[in-house]
Amino acid sequence: MKTFVFLFILLWASLSFGQQKQVCFSIDDMPVVSYGISDTCFQKDLIAKLVLSLKNNNIPAIGFVNEKKMRDENGPIPFQIGLLNEWLDNGLELGNHTYSHPDYNEVSFTDYKQEIINGETVLKEILGSRGKSLKYFRHPFLHVGNSKAKADSLSEFLSAQGYTVAPVTIDNDDYLFAVAYKRAMVNNDTTLMLQIGHDYIEYMEKKAKYYEKQSQALFGRNINQILLIHASSLNSDYVDSLAVMFRKNDYAFISMDEALADNAYKTEVTVYGNLGISWLDRWALSQGKKGDFFKDEPVTPDYIKKLAE
Repeated sequence: MKTFVFLFILLWASLSFGQQKQVCFSIDDMPVVSYGISDTCFQKDLIAKLVLSLKNNNIPAIGFVNEKKMRDENGPIPFQIGLLNEWLDNGLELGNHTYSHPDYNEVSFTDYKQEIINGETVLKEILGSRGKSLKYFRHPFLHVGNSKAKADSLSEFLSAQGYTVAPVTIDNDDYLFAVAYKRAMVNNDTTLMLQIGHDYIEYMEKKAKYYEKQSQALFGRNINQILLIHASSLNSDYVDSLAVMFRKNDYAFISMDEALADNAYKTEVTVYGNLGISWLDRWALSQGKKGDFFKDEPVTPDYIKKLAE
């Protein structure tokens, strides 16, 4: 009997404290965030390295596309479409991030709706050629509507179009690090690039732990997390390091489908505003959390902010 009790305690402890955490990698602003670098070899190498890192780490990532990046005055750009084909050919997924990345706080529902429609033309074609359909939508700036009426209008439209919203729980300022990294790269400052990369991984680990804490406070457990990063040189160079960091913190990598199977994503949002924030923050605000609940969120280093100005 004592042996049975001991084994039960061990099992309970392993389930309670050794629970496998899970995270979905979602990558915005595809095909590529080049920060003005139009060289096709640079862009091709960026995506090739990003795809290879995701594949080598068995990360079933999803990328969200701005179709405007894939067009010029003559129509679709074959090279840009090729970048997305390489992504799909390696078993990764794609979703709609609107045509030109507008801010829903600044445009009408009618205009935003057209942006979604315009953002799916090439995507539907290249996904359809593989027997796949376009399923996920990600809001630019994570702005879902700054009033209930505006949010509901968009939600109803997306549902009617067959879309599922792709939320974010681990929100962060990776784009500021990416701008700083690009500027160091252009100046051939490899020492600064290494410093930025090191501090980026350290910052992202702090962010992951912060949102774990918020998850525990709201749900009493670790929910399936969804990470937002961008298709930048920084992430092309540091996804391997991100993967190591997440594995060190007991995370497994999952798809968006798997992430959203968590019932936490059915939690109601009842508070609206202008901020683009994590869904964990939305749920907390909707449950009346204030002030101290949000303290200790990691901040971006001042030198990164200055370099990104």
